Amino acid sequence: MSISETSKESTVGRRVIILQKLVENGQVDVNSLSKDLGVSEVTIRNDLTKLEEKKMLIRARGGAIKLDRVGTDFHLADKNKQHLEEKKRIGEKAASLIEEGDTIILDSGTTTIEITRHLSRLNNLTIITNALNVATVLVEHKNTNVIIPGGFLKKNSFSLVGSSAEESFRNYFCDKLFIAVDGFSTTHGISTPSIEEAHLNRIMIEISKKVIVVADSSKFLKRSFALIAPVSKVDVVITDKGILPEDQKKLESQGIELLIV
Repeated sequence: MSISETSKESTVGRRVIILQKLVENGQVDVNSLSKDLGVSEVTIRNDLTKLEEKKMLIRARGGAIKLDRVGTDFHLADKNKQHLEEKKRIGEKAASLIEEGDTIILDSGTTTIEITRHLSRLNNLTIITNALNVATVLVEHKNTNVIIPGGFLKKNSFSLVGSSAEESFRNYFCDKLFIAVDGFSTTHGISTPSIEEAHLNRIMIEISKKVIVVADSSKFLKRSFALIAPVSKVDVVITDKGILPEDQKKLESQGIELLIV
């Protein structure tokens, strides 16, 4: 991409170029931008700070990353194509935390579905799920008790939400909750595009002894529309090696068990 001298000298033009590079590459770094745009690193850092204040990017160590549209709620089939290998490893690790006799909640999501593929070793398990795709897989597990709450079907995620589902979940108390999220800010908390799912997730957290978040590392680069809970409500995080060192440190400093696969 050619960069005119006029654009280099213009604050607005420079910031437009920064945003264009974010769209193209998903991330930018201060050093490269300084060289490409012919300005100091201090100037670039100021540009990134101003753009973050306008919710146009997220600052990261040494640069910035693209901010996805927070309200986008993708179809499950589209989500399933993304970071599949990482999700498989995360699902296997999560399943290893489940013990005979546990009562667990499996939230809807493409990562939680991977957990179900590793549960055949257990003979005495009760699973509560609002995810129809999860329940379908569990039909093959003859020694697993499956409880499905009522509610209305959210077709994008194949999940049951609403007041009926919420009232049903309040009747139970569980050992472990496995929750998949669309966004994970180590400062603000876990989030999802759906207000209904966020509210139901909060109830799941309330009735569970241990809250385990299963999220591939790309989720740490996103913030979604509806806040589910602050980081303080999370006990364990299972993710992949792509997690940024600063996010790893923040989680560990808050006493959260971090499992990287």
